[in-house]
Amino acid sequence: MHGLQARLPWLLAALWWGSLTAMGVAVQVLFAHWPRTPAAGAAAALLAAQAWISVACGVLLLVISKKKHAQKQEPWAQDALVFVLGGLLLALLGQYGVLPRALAGQGAVWFYLGLALYALQWLCALCVVWRLTRTPLEQPSASFSQEEDGRA
Repeated sequence: MHGLQARLPWLLAALWWGSLTAMGVAVQVLFAHWPRTPAAGAAAALLAAQAWISVACGVLLLVISKKKHAQKQEPWAQDALVFVLGGLLLALLGQYGVLPRALAGQGAVWFYLGLALYALQWLCALCVVWRLTRTPLEQPSASFSQEEDGRA
């Protein structure tokens, strides 16, 4: 795997994790500086956009996890897919199961459940990034090994 194809999983995972981080900060700033009602509306719009970013990154990671006609998944995918699937499930559950109830004011438990799902999704995305960044270190390329031995 070379070039963009080799870097695409890492870029998608970094975009996913980074956008979750940025959105988490943005929502906190909204509630810190705006009255509750407009902040809640703006936060809901931001979280909906974030859910779509999470779904897009997760689905693309699933699509590229196995080359066409390949018998096995890519090496990075064997370690990371459980976290990709978990993050996708958490994003969808938070957006369509919990957020509508929290916005409808059905109790503080929905707010805290949404916060917990968001934090777990953040951890899933971080685990994907972590596993993708460690793969090249554990599996050096043949050219790197030859250079190290002085044969290149």
